[in-house]
Amino acid sequence: MENKIHSINGPVVTVKNTKDFSMLEMAYVGNDKLLGEVISISKELTTIQVYESTTGLVVGEPVYSTGEPISAMLGPGLLRNIFDGIERPLKTISYNEGIYIPIGSDVESLDRNKAWDVKMVAKVDQMIRFGNIYATTMETETIEHRFLVPQGADGRVTWIAKDGKYKLFDVIMKVEDTKGNTHELTLVQKWPIKTPRPVFNRIGISVPLISGQRVIDTLFPIAKGGAAAVPGGFGTGKTMMQHQFAKWCDADLIIYVGCGERGNEMTQVLEEFGELIDPRTEKLLMERTVLIANTSNMPVAAREASIYTGVTIAEYYRDMGYHVALMADSTSRWAEALREISGRLEEMPAEEGFPAYLPSRISQFYERAGYMQTLSNKVGSVTIIGAVSPQGGDFSEPVTQNTKRFVRSFWALDKQLAYQRHYAAINWNTSYSDYVLDLTKWFDTNVGPSFLQHRQEIMGLLSEENKLMEIVKLIGSDVLPDDQKLIIEIGKVIRLGYLQQNAFHKDDTYVPLEKQMKMMNVILYLHQKAKKFIDDGHSLNVLIETGIFEQIVKMKYEVPNDQLELFEQYPKTIDRLLKRVS
Repeated sequence: MENKIHSINGPVVTVKNTKDFSMLEMAYVGNDKLLGEVISISKELTTIQVYESTTGLVVGEPVYSTGEPISAMLGPGLLRNIFDGIERPLKTISYNEGIYIPIGSDVESLDRNKAWDVKMVAKVDQMIRFGNIYATTMETETIEHRFLVPQGADGRVTWIAKDGKYKLFDVIMKVEDTKGNTHELTLVQKWPIKTPRPVFNRIGISVPLISGQRVIDTLFPIAKGGAAAVPGGFGTGKTMMQHQFAKWCDADLIIYVGCGERGNEMTQVLEEFGELIDPRTEKLLMERTVLIANTSNMPVAAREASIYTGVTIAEYYRDMGYHVALMADSTSRWAEALREISGRLEEMPAEEGFPAYLPSRISQFYERAGYMQTLSNKVGSVTIIGAVSPQGGDFSEPVTQNTKRFVRSFWALDKQLAYQRHYAAINWNTSYSDYVLDLTKWFDTNVGPSFLQHRQEIMGLLSEENKLMEIVKLIGSDVLPDDQKLIIEIGKVIRLGYLQQNAFHKDDTYVPLEKQMKMMNVILYLHQKAKKFIDDGHSLNVLIETGIFEQIVKMKYEVPNDQLELFEQYPKTIDRLLKRVS
Protein backbone atom coordinates (compact mmCIF):
# COMPACT_ATOMS: atom_id res chain seq x y z
CA MET A 1 0.00 0.00 0.00
CA GLU A 2 1.34 3.43 -0.95
CA ASN A 3 1.99 5.79 1.96
CA LYS A 4 0.43 9.23 1.55
CA ILE A 5 0.74 12.56 3.39
CA HIS A 6 -1.96 12.83 6.08
CA SER A 7 -1.19 16.36 7.36
CA ILE A 8 1.32 19.18 6.84
CA ASN A 9 2.36 21.65 9.55
CA GLY A 10 5.31 23.71 8.28
CA PRO A 11 8.26 21.31 8.04
CA VAL A 12 6.37 18.60 9.97
CA VAL A 13 4.51 16.01 7.88
CA THR A 14 2.52 12.99 9.11
CA VAL A 15 1.61 9.65 7.51
CA LYS A 16 -1.34 7.64 8.88
CA ASN A 17 -1.66 3.90 9.54
CA THR A 18 1.69 2.66 8.26
CA LYS A 19 4.36 0.30 9.57
CA ASP A 20 6.84 0.93 6.76
CA PHE A 21 9.06 3.38 8.64
CA SER A 22 11.53 3.14 11.53
CA MET A 23 12.85 5.88 13.86
CA LEU A 24 15.46 8.25 12.39
CA GLU A 25 14.95 6.74 8.93
CA MET A 26 15.45 8.92 5.87
CA ALA A 27 12.27 9.38 3.83
CA TYR A 28 11.36 11.14 0.58
CA VAL A 29 8.23 13.28 0.86
CA GLY A 30 5.89 14.33 -1.95
CA ASN A 31 6.13 14.19 -5.74
CA ASP A 32 9.32 16.27 -5.62
CA LYS A 33 10.92 13.78 -3.19
CA LEU A 34 11.85 16.26 -0.47
CA LEU A 35 14.37 14.87 1.99
CA GLY A 36 12.97 14.15 5.46
CA GLU A 37 13.65 12.19 8.64
CA VAL A 38 11.28 10.13 10.79
CA ILE A 39 11.20 11.71 14.27
CA SER A 40 8.14 10.10 15.88
CA ILE A 41 6.16 6.87 15.47
CA SER A 42 2.89 6.13 17.24
CA LYS A 43 0.20 3.49 16.70
CA GLU A 44 -1.62 5.68 14.16
CA LEU A 45 0.80 8.39 12.99
CA THR A 46 4.36 8.50 11.68
CA THR A 47 5.85 12.01 11.92
CA ILE A 48 8.54 13.20 9.51
CA GLN A 49 10.51 16.46 9.68
CA VAL A 50 11.32 17.74 6.19
CA TYR A 51 14.73 19.35 5.60
CA GLU A 52 13.49 21.37 2.62
CA SER A 53 10.74 23.96 2.05
CA THR A 54 7.29 22.34 2.11
CA THR A 55 5.69 25.19 0.13
CA GLY A 56 3.36 23.68 -2.47
CA LEU A 57 3.24 20.26 -0.76
CA VAL A 58 -0.31 18.81 -0.77
CA VAL A 59 -2.07 16.25 1.43
CA GLY A 60 -2.31 12.92 -0.42
CA GLU A 61 1.11 13.12 -2.11
CA PRO A 62 3.22 9.95 -1.72
CA VAL A 63 5.88 9.38 0.96
CA TYR A 64 8.70 6.92 0.17
CA SER A 65 10.64 4.81 2.67
CA THR A 66 14.40 4.34 2.13
CA GLY A 67 15.22 1.91 4.94
CA GLU A 68 18.37 3.80 5.91
CA PRO A 69 19.16 6.76 8.21
CA ILE A 70 20.17 10.27 7.06
CA SER A 71 23.82 9.82 6.14
CA ALA A 72 26.79 11.91 5.03
CA MET A 73 28.77 10.87 1.97
CA LEU A 74 32.42 10.65 3.00
CA GLY A 75 35.28 10.62 0.52
CA PRO A 76 37.81 12.83 -1.27
CA GLY A 77 36.45 16.17 -2.45
CA LEU A 78 35.02 17.32 0.89
CA LEU A 79 37.86 19.80 1.42
CA ARG A 80 37.60 23.13 -0.49
CA ASN A 81 33.86 22.54 -0.80
CA ILE A 82 30.79 24.44 0.45
CA PHE A 83 27.72 22.40 1.40
CA ASP A 84 24.26 23.17 2.71
CA GLY A 85 22.93 21.56 5.92
CA ILE A 86 22.19 18.22 4.25
CA GLU A 87 25.52 18.04 2.38
CA ARG A 88 24.41 19.26 -1.03
CA PRO A 89 27.28 21.10 -2.80
CA LEU A 90 26.23 24.73 -3.20
CA LYS A 91 28.73 25.52 -5.97
CA THR A 92 27.38 22.67 -8.12
CA ILE A 93 23.76 23.67 -7.45
CA SER A 94 24.57 27.31 -8.27
CA TYR A 95 26.20 26.24 -11.55
CA ASN A 96 23.34 23.91 -12.56
CA GLU A 97 20.24 25.54 -11.08
CA GLY A 98 21.03 29.21 -10.30
CA ILE A 99 21.41 31.10 -7.04
CA TYR A 100 18.41 29.49 -5.28
CA ILE A 101 18.26 25.83 -4.27
CA PRO A 102 15.23 24.24 -5.97
CA ILE A 103 13.11 21.96 -3.80
CA GLY A 104 13.84 18.28 -4.27
CA SER A 105 17.27 19.11 -5.67
CA ASP A 106 19.05 15.77 -5.91
CA VAL A 107 22.71 16.63 -6.41
CA GLU A 108 25.38 14.21 -5.23
CA SER A 109 27.59 15.57 -2.46
CA LEU A 110 30.85 14.66 -4.22
CA ASP A 111 31.89 14.78 -7.86
CA ARG A 112 31.67 11.19 -9.16
CA ASN A 113 33.48 12.06 -12.41
CA LYS A 114 36.69 13.43 -10.89
CA ALA A 115 39.64 11.01 -10.97
CA TRP A 116 41.93 10.72 -7.92
CA ASP A 117 45.49 9.46 -7.96
CA VAL A 118 45.20 6.49 -5.55
CA LYS A 119 48.04 4.59 -3.88
CA MET A 120 47.12 1.23 -2.32
CA VAL A 121 48.22 0.46 1.24
CA ALA A 122 46.55 -2.93 1.83
CA LYS A 123 48.03 -6.15 0.40
CA VAL A 124 46.41 -9.28 -0.99
CA ASP A 125 45.68 -11.91 1.74
CA GLN A 126 45.97 -9.24 4.45
CA MET A 127 43.26 -9.33 7.16
CA ILE A 128 41.60 -5.92 7.49
CA ARG A 129 39.02 -4.54 9.88
CA PHE A 130 36.62 -1.61 10.11
CA GLY A 131 38.57 1.66 10.34
CA ASN A 132 41.86 0.36 8.87
CA ILE A 133 43.51 2.44 6.14
CA TYR A 134 43.54 0.59 2.79
CA ALA A 135 44.56 3.35 0.32
CA THR A 136 45.56 7.02 0.14
CA THR A 137 45.34 9.98 -2.23
CA MET A 138 46.39 13.63 -2.04
CA GLU A 139 43.05 15.40 -1.63
CA THR A 140 44.72 18.82 -1.72
CA GLU A 141 48.40 19.80 -1.96
CA THR A 142 48.75 19.62 1.82
CA ILE A 143 46.21 17.00 3.02
CA GLU A 144 46.49 13.27 2.37
CA HIS A 145 43.10 11.53 2.26
CA ARG A 146 43.28 8.10 3.89
CA PHE A 147 40.56 5.65 2.84
CA LEU A 148 39.07 3.79 5.79
CA VAL A 149 37.50 0.33 5.66
CA PRO A 150 33.71 0.85 6.04
CA GLN A 151 31.68 -0.89 8.73
CA GLY A 152 30.76 -4.49 7.90
CA ALA A 153 33.62 -5.05 5.46
CA ASP A 154 36.04 -6.91 7.77
CA GLY A 155 37.83 -9.87 6.25
CA ARG A 156 40.64 -11.06 3.96
CA VAL A 157 41.77 -8.98 0.99
CA THR A 158 41.29 -11.07 -2.17
CA TRP A 159 42.06 -8.43 -4.83
CA ILE A 160 43.48 -4.92 -5.02
CA ALA A 161 43.67 -2.51 -7.93
CA LYS A 162 46.98 -1.16 -9.20
CA ASP A 163 48.05 2.33 -8.12
CA GLY A 164 46.56 4.89 -10.48
CA LYS A 165 43.67 7.23 -11.19
CA TYR A 166 40.19 6.16 -10.06
CA LYS A 167 36.78 7.77 -9.75
CA LEU A 168 34.68 7.76 -6.58
CA PHE A 169 32.61 4.66 -7.33
CA ASP A 170 35.36 2.58 -8.98
CA VAL A 171 36.09 -0.64 -7.08
CA ILE A 172 39.70 -0.61 -5.87
CA MET A 173 39.66 -3.56 -3.46
CA LYS A 174 37.69 -6.75 -2.75
CA VAL A 175 37.38 -8.33 0.68
CA GLU A 176 35.99 -11.73 1.63
CA ASP A 177 34.43 -11.96 5.10
CA THR A 178 34.25 -15.04 7.38
CA LYS A 179 30.90 -16.06 5.84
CA GLY A 180 32.35 -16.12 2.34
CA ASN A 181 30.64 -12.89 1.20
CA THR A 182 32.59 -10.52 -1.03
CA HIS A 183 32.64 -6.77 -0.28
CA GLU A 184 33.72 -4.29 -2.95
CA LEU A 185 35.42 -1.17 -1.59
CA THR A 186 35.38 2.14 -3.49
CA LEU A 187 36.66 5.65 -2.68
CA VAL A 188 33.48 6.65 -0.88
CA GLN A 189 31.36 5.49 2.06
CA LYS A 190 28.27 6.69 3.95
CA TRP A 191 27.83 7.26 7.67
CA PRO A 192 24.64 8.12 9.67
CA ILE A 193 25.12 11.70 10.84
CA LYS A 194 23.48 11.19 14.24
CA THR A 195 25.67 8.19 15.16
CA PRO A 196 29.15 9.00 16.54
CA ARG A 197 31.91 7.18 14.65
CA PRO A 198 33.52 4.56 16.94
CA VAL A 199 37.13 4.80 18.15
CA PHE A 200 39.53 2.36 19.79
CA ASN A 201 40.11 4.45 22.89
CA ARG A 202 39.42 7.92 24.30
CA ILE A 203 42.74 9.41 25.46
CA GLY A 204 43.05 11.85 28.34
CA ILE A 205 43.32 15.48 27.24
CA SER A 206 46.85 16.86 27.66
CA VAL A 207 47.80 19.02 24.63
CA PRO A 208 46.57 22.60 24.10
CA LEU A 209 45.12 23.88 20.83
CA ILE A 210 47.35 26.91 20.30
CA SER A 211 45.56 29.85 18.70
CA GLY A 212 48.08 32.69 19.01
CA GLN A 213 45.36 34.74 20.74
CA ARG A 214 46.88 35.78 24.09
CA VAL A 215 43.64 36.00 26.06
CA ILE A 216 42.83 32.40 25.04
CA ASP A 217 46.25 30.73 25.17
CA THR A 218 47.28 32.34 28.46
CA LEU A 219 44.12 32.91 30.48
CA PHE A 220 41.49 30.51 29.08
CA PRO A 221 43.25 27.75 27.11
CA ILE A 222 41.42 25.00 25.24
CA ALA A 223 42.82 21.50 24.74
CA LYS A 224 42.88 19.48 21.53
CA GLY A 225 39.75 17.34 21.80
CA GLY A 226 38.11 19.88 24.11
CA ALA A 227 34.93 21.93 23.81
CA ALA A 228 34.45 25.68 24.21
CA ALA A 229 31.46 28.01 24.11
CA VAL A 230 31.65 31.59 22.80
CA PRO A 231 28.52 33.38 24.03
CA GLY A 232 27.91 36.99 23.08
CA GLY A 233 25.19 39.38 22.01
CA PHE A 234 24.83 40.93 18.56
CA GLY A 235 27.99 42.70 17.37
CA THR A 236 30.38 41.34 20.00
CA GLY A 237 32.63 39.63 17.45
CA LYS A 238 31.75 35.90 17.65
CA THR A 239 32.20 35.32 13.91
CA MET A 240 35.36 37.45 13.72
CA MET A 241 36.86 35.50 16.62
CA GLN A 242 36.05 32.15 15.03
CA HIS A 243 37.64 33.36 11.76
CA GLN A 244 40.82 34.32 13.57
CA PHE A 245 40.83 31.04 15.48
CA ALA A 246 40.25 29.02 12.30
CA LYS A 247 43.09 30.78 10.50
CA TRP A 248 45.73 30.54 13.23
CA CYS A 249 44.98 27.55 15.48
CA ASP A 250 47.29 24.55 15.08
CA ALA A 251 44.55 22.14 13.97
CA ASP A 252 45.17 20.19 10.76
CA LEU A 253 41.66 20.78 9.37
CA ILE A 254 38.86 23.30 9.88
CA ILE A 255 35.12 22.53 9.62
CA TYR A 256 33.04 25.73 9.73
CA VAL A 257 29.27 25.32 10.20
CA GLY A 258 27.20 28.48 9.67
CA CYS A 259 23.95 27.45 11.31
CA GLY A 260 20.97 29.76 10.82
CA GLU A 261 23.05 32.92 10.41
CA ARG A 262 21.92 35.90 8.31
CA GLY A 263 22.39 35.38 4.57
CA ASN A 264 24.52 38.49 3.98
CA GLU A 265 26.78 37.60 6.93
CA MET A 266 27.15 34.03 5.68
CA THR A 267 28.02 35.33 2.20
CA GLN A 268 30.74 37.50 3.73
CA VAL A 269 32.09 34.49 5.68
CA LEU A 270 32.23 32.35 2.52
CA GLU A 271 33.93 35.09 0.51
CA GLU A 272 36.48 35.83 3.25
CA PHE A 273 37.29 32.16 3.86
CA GLY A 274 37.87 31.76 0.13
CA GLU A 275 40.52 34.51 0.22
CA LEU A 276 42.30 33.73 3.51
CA ILE A 277 45.91 32.64 3.16
CA ASP A 278 46.94 29.75 5.39
CA PRO A 279 49.95 30.98 7.42
CA ARG A 280 51.24 27.40 7.75
CA THR A 281 51.50 26.66 4.02
CA GLU A 282 51.16 30.09 2.33
CA LYS A 283 48.37 28.52 0.23
CA LEU A 284 44.62 29.22 0.53
CA LEU A 285 43.08 28.22 3.89
CA MET A 286 40.27 26.50 1.92
CA GLU A 287 42.83 23.77 1.05
CA ARG A 288 42.15 22.31 4.52
CA THR A 289 38.64 23.65 5.19
CA VAL A 290 35.06 22.38 4.75
CA LEU A 291 32.28 24.99 4.89
CA ILE A 292 28.66 24.16 5.71
CA ALA A 293 26.27 27.05 5.09
CA ASN A 294 22.74 27.03 6.43
CA THR A 295 21.32 30.56 6.36
CA SER A 296 18.33 31.81 8.35
CA ASN A 297 16.05 31.79 5.26
CA MET A 298 16.76 28.12 4.57
CA PRO A 299 14.32 25.50 5.95
CA VAL A 300 14.45 25.52 9.73
CA ALA A 301 14.74 21.73 10.18
CA ALA A 302 17.97 21.62 8.15
CA ARG A 303 19.74 23.64 10.88
CA GLU A 304 19.73 20.58 13.09
CA ALA A 305 21.12 18.43 10.27
CA SER A 306 23.92 20.94 9.51
CA ILE A 307 25.40 20.57 13.01
CA TYR A 308 25.44 16.77 12.76
CA THR A 309 26.75 16.78 9.17
CA GLY A 310 29.66 18.99 10.28
CA VAL A 311 30.64 16.85 13.25
CA THR A 312 30.39 13.62 11.21
CA ILE A 313 32.82 15.01 8.60
CA ALA A 314 35.10 16.12 11.47
CA GLU A 315 35.07 12.60 12.97
CA TYR A 316 35.84 11.08 9.54
CA TYR A 317 39.05 13.13 9.23
CA ARG A 318 39.86 12.48 12.90
CA ASP A 319 39.76 8.76 12.15
CA MET A 320 42.45 9.32 9.50
CA GLY A 321 44.70 10.68 12.28
CA TYR A 322 44.10 14.43 11.91
CA HIS A 323 43.39 17.07 14.54
CA VAL A 324 40.18 18.82 13.49
CA ALA A 325 38.67 22.08 14.81
CA LEU A 326 34.91 22.43 14.32
CA MET A 327 33.37 25.93 14.52
CA ALA A 328 29.58 26.02 14.97
CA ASP A 329 28.08 29.49 14.48
CA SER A 330 25.65 29.53 16.14
CA THR A 331 24.19 26.76 18.29
CA SER A 332 21.44 29.15 19.45
CA ARG A 333 19.88 29.08 15.97
CA TRP A 334 19.99 25.28 16.09
CA ALA A 335 18.24 25.33 19.49
CA GLU A 336 15.60 27.72 18.07
CA ALA A 337 14.97 25.21 15.26
CA LEU A 338 14.45 22.48 17.89
CA ARG A 339 11.98 24.79 19.66
CA GLU A 340 10.02 25.46 16.47
CA ILE A 341 9.78 21.78 15.52
CA SER A 342 8.85 20.88 19.11
CA GLY A 343 6.07 23.49 19.05
CA ARG A 344 4.66 22.07 15.82
CA LEU A 345 4.70 18.60 17.37
CA GLU A 346 2.72 20.04 20.31
CA GLU A 347 5.26 18.75 22.82
CA MET A 348 5.21 20.05 26.40
CA PRO A 349 7.51 23.10 26.46
CA ALA A 350 10.18 23.62 29.12
CA GLU A 351 11.93 26.89 30.02
CA GLU A 352 11.35 29.71 27.50
CA GLY A 353 9.50 27.30 25.20
CA PHE A 354 12.54 25.13 24.45
CA PRO A 355 11.87 21.37 24.45
CA ALA A 356 12.63 19.40 27.62
CA TYR A 357 15.29 17.42 25.71
CA LEU A 358 17.38 20.54 24.86
CA PRO A 359 20.13 19.70 27.43
CA SER A 360 20.51 16.14 26.14
CA ARG A 361 20.76 17.32 22.51
CA ILE A 362 23.42 19.90 23.43
CA SER A 363 25.37 17.30 25.44
CA GLN A 364 25.21 14.75 22.57
CA PHE A 365 26.75 17.33 20.25
CA TYR A 366 29.60 18.44 22.54
CA GLU A 367 30.33 14.85 23.65
CA ARG A 368 31.45 14.10 20.10
CA ALA A 369 34.56 16.17 20.80
CA GLY A 370 37.54 14.22 22.10
CA TYR A 371 41.19 13.19 21.78
CA MET A 372 41.10 9.64 20.42
CA GLN A 373 43.14 6.61 19.50
CA THR A 374 41.49 5.63 16.22
CA LEU A 375 40.65 2.19 14.85
CA SER A 376 43.62 2.57 12.46
CA ASN A 377 45.86 3.00 15.55
CA LYS A 378 46.51 6.68 14.89
CA VAL A 379 45.84 9.62 17.21
CA GLY A 380 43.31 12.26 16.17
CA SER A 381 41.00 14.77 17.80
CA VAL A 382 37.87 16.84 17.25
CA THR A 383 37.76 20.17 19.08
CA ILE A 384 34.36 21.90 19.10
CA ILE A 385 33.98 25.67 19.47
CA GLY A 386 30.31 26.62 19.55
CA ALA A 387 29.12 30.21 19.33
CA VAL A 388 26.00 31.03 21.37
CA SER A 389 23.80 34.06 20.58
CA PRO A 390 21.73 34.76 23.71
CA GLN A 391 18.92 37.24 23.04
CA GLY A 392 19.85 40.67 24.38
CA GLY A 393 23.17 39.28 25.63
CA ASP A 394 21.40 37.54 28.53
CA PHE A 395 23.66 34.67 29.64
CA SER A 396 21.02 33.30 32.00
CA GLU A 397 18.86 32.01 29.11
CA PRO A 398 18.55 28.21 28.66
CA VAL A 399 20.89 27.63 25.69
CA THR A 400 23.85 29.42 27.32
CA GLN A 401 23.22 27.85 30.73
CA ASN A 402 22.88 24.33 29.33
CA THR A 403 25.95 24.77 27.11
CA LYS A 404 27.99 25.77 30.19
CA ARG A 405 27.23 22.36 31.68
CA PHE A 406 28.91 20.49 28.83
CA VAL A 407 31.91 22.65 27.87
CA ARG A 408 35.03 23.32 29.91
CA SER A 409 36.12 26.57 28.25
CA PHE A 410 33.73 29.51 28.42
CA TRP A 411 34.78 32.64 26.51
CA ALA A 412 32.15 35.24 27.40
CA LEU A 413 32.13 38.14 24.93
CA ASP A 414 31.38 41.57 26.36
CA LYS A 415 29.40 44.26 24.52
CA GLN A 416 31.26 47.12 26.26
CA LEU A 417 34.66 45.72 25.27
CA ALA A 418 33.45 45.23 21.69
CA TYR A 419 32.24 48.84 21.49
CA GLN A 420 35.66 49.99 22.78
CA ARG A 421 37.23 48.10 19.85
CA HIS A 422 38.91 45.76 22.34
CA TYR A 423 39.59 42.56 20.36
CA ALA A 424 39.08 39.82 21.42
CA ALA A 425 36.17 41.10 23.50
CA ILE A 426 36.46 38.23 26.01
CA ASN A 427 35.50 39.36 29.49
CA TRP A 428 38.24 38.05 31.79
CA ASN A 429 36.01 38.36 34.87
CA THR A 430 33.20 36.08 33.62
CA SER A 431 35.17 33.63 31.42
CA TYR A 432 36.93 30.49 32.60
CA SER A 433 38.78 27.37 31.46
CA ASP A 434 38.86 24.05 33.31
CA TYR A 435 41.61 22.70 31.04
CA VAL A 436 44.48 24.44 32.87
CA LEU A 437 45.17 21.49 35.23
CA ASP A 438 45.13 18.99 32.32
CA LEU A 439 47.59 21.13 30.36
CA THR A 440 49.98 21.97 33.24
CA LYS A 441 52.50 19.26 32.34
CA TRP A 442 52.55 20.31 28.67
CA PHE A 443 53.07 24.01 29.49
CA ASP A 444 55.77 23.21 32.07
CA THR A 445 57.65 21.01 29.57
CA ASN A 446 57.22 23.05 26.37
CA VAL A 447 57.07 26.67 27.54
CA GLY A 448 58.49 26.68 31.07
CA PRO A 449 57.18 26.17 34.62
CA SER A 450 56.81 29.91 35.15
CA PHE A 451 54.19 30.27 32.34
CA LEU A 452 51.24 29.14 34.48
CA GLN A 453 52.67 30.93 37.55
CA HIS A 454 52.69 34.16 35.53
CA ARG A 455 49.15 33.40 34.37
CA GLN A 456 48.06 33.08 37.99
CA GLU A 457 49.66 36.44 38.89
CA ILE A 458 48.08 38.17 35.87
CA MET A 459 44.64 36.75 36.79
CA GLY A 460 45.14 37.92 40.39
CA LEU A 461 46.02 41.47 39.30
CA LEU A 462 43.00 41.65 36.98
CA SER A 463 40.71 40.43 39.75
CA GLU A 464 42.12 43.00 42.18
CA GLU A 465 41.81 45.75 39.56
CA ASN A 466 38.16 44.82 39.02
CA LYS A 467 37.40 45.23 42.76
CA LEU A 468 39.21 48.58 42.89
CA MET A 469 37.36 49.87 39.83
CA GLU A 470 34.07 49.31 41.68
CA ILE A 471 35.35 51.64 44.43
CA VAL A 472 36.61 54.18 41.86
CA LYS A 473 33.16 54.31 40.24
CA LEU A 474 31.62 55.24 43.59
CA ILE A 475 34.13 57.68 45.11
CA GLY A 476 36.80 58.38 42.51
CA SER A 477 40.46 57.32 42.38
CA ASP A 478 41.90 60.24 44.39
CA VAL A 479 41.15 58.57 47.74
CA LEU A 480 43.11 55.41 46.88
CA PRO A 481 46.65 54.96 48.23
CA ASP A 482 49.48 54.73 45.70
CA ASP A 483 49.90 50.95 45.97
CA GLN A 484 46.24 50.47 44.92
CA LYS A 485 46.56 53.08 42.16
CA LEU A 486 49.54 51.04 40.91
CA ILE A 487 47.32 47.96 40.56
CA ILE A 488 44.91 50.00 38.40
CA GLU A 489 47.83 51.20 36.24
CA ILE A 490 49.23 47.67 35.87
CA GLY A 491 45.71 46.38 35.13
CA LYS A 492 45.51 48.94 32.32
CA VAL A 493 48.86 47.72 30.95
CA ILE A 494 47.61 44.11 31.02
CA ARG A 495 44.33 45.03 29.33
CA LEU A 496 45.73 47.27 26.60
CA GLY A 497 49.21 45.80 26.18
CA TYR A 498 48.49 42.12 26.62
CA LEU A 499 44.82 41.13 26.32
CA GLN A 500 43.92 43.53 23.50
CA GLN A 501 45.18 42.26 20.16
CA ASN A 502 45.33 43.81 16.68
CA ALA A 503 44.15 41.29 14.10
CA PHE A 504 45.50 43.47 11.26
CA HIS A 505 49.06 43.90 12.63
CA LYS A 506 51.59 41.43 11.21
CA ASP A 507 53.26 40.75 14.59
CA ASP A 508 50.16 41.01 16.79
CA THR A 509 47.60 38.99 14.83
CA TYR A 510 49.33 35.76 15.96
CA VAL A 511 51.60 35.61 19.00
CA PRO A 512 53.64 32.45 19.77
CA LEU A 513 53.64 31.14 23.33
CA GLU A 514 57.30 32.11 23.85
CA LYS A 515 56.49 35.75 23.11
CA GLN A 516 53.43 35.59 25.38
CA MET A 517 55.70 34.34 28.16
CA LYS A 518 58.25 37.12 27.66
CA MET A 519 55.52 39.80 27.58
CA MET A 520 54.17 38.55 30.91
CA ASN A 521 57.73 38.57 32.29
CA VAL A 522 58.13 42.26 31.45
CA ILE A 523 54.70 43.30 32.82
CA LEU A 524 55.22 41.45 36.12
CA TYR A 525 58.78 42.80 36.40
CA LEU A 526 57.39 46.33 36.01
CA HIS A 527 54.79 45.64 38.74
CA GLN A 528 57.39 44.21 41.11
CA LYS A 529 59.84 47.12 40.66
CA ALA A 530 57.13 49.81 40.75
CA LYS A 531 55.70 48.31 43.97
CA LYS A 532 59.15 48.45 45.62
CA PHE A 533 59.54 52.04 44.34
CA ILE A 534 56.27 53.04 46.09
CA ASP A 535 57.08 51.03 49.24
CA ASP A 536 60.31 53.05 49.48
CA GLY A 537 58.19 56.18 49.86
CA HIS A 538 58.21 57.51 46.28
CA SER A 539 55.13 58.87 44.50
CA LEU A 540 53.39 56.89 41.75
CA ASN A 541 52.78 60.11 39.78
CA VAL A 542 56.55 60.52 39.31
CA LEU A 543 56.63 57.05 37.75
CA ILE A 544 53.60 57.73 35.52
CA GLU A 545 55.24 60.90 34.15
CA THR A 546 58.20 58.88 32.85
CA GLY A 547 55.86 57.25 30.29
CA ILE A 548 57.07 53.73 31.21
CA PHE A 549 53.54 52.30 31.35
CA GLU A 550 52.75 53.48 27.79
CA GLN A 551 56.10 52.13 26.63
CA ILE A 552 55.33 48.65 27.97
CA VAL A 553 51.85 48.72 26.32
CA LYS A 554 53.54 49.30 22.93
CA MET A 555 56.01 46.39 23.22
CA LYS A 556 53.56 44.04 21.45
CA TYR A 557 54.14 46.05 18.26
CA GLU A 558 57.80 46.94 18.79
CA VAL A 559 59.13 43.40 19.23
CA PRO A 560 58.74 41.29 16.05
CA ASN A 561 57.86 37.61 16.55
CA ASP A 562 61.25 36.56 15.17
CA GLN A 563 63.35 38.92 17.35
CA LEU A 564 62.33 37.95 20.87
CA GLU A 565 65.80 38.79 22.21
CA LEU A 566 64.67 42.46 22.13
CA PHE A 567 62.60 41.76 25.27
CA GLU A 568 65.88 41.74 27.25
CA GLN A 569 66.10 45.53 26.92
CA TYR A 570 62.82 46.22 28.78
CA PRO A 571 63.95 45.26 32.33
CA LYS A 572 67.07 47.39 31.79
CA THR A 573 64.90 50.33 30.65
CA ILE A 574 62.65 49.94 33.72
CA ASP A 575 65.67 49.83 36.08
CA ARG A 576 67.24 52.89 34.39
CA LEU A 577 64.06 54.98 34.65
CA LEU A 578 63.46 54.03 38.30
CA LYS A 579 67.05 54.90 39.16
CA ARG A 580 66.68 58.29 37.47
CA VAL A 581 63.53 59.32 39.37
CA SER A 582 64.48 57.80 42.76
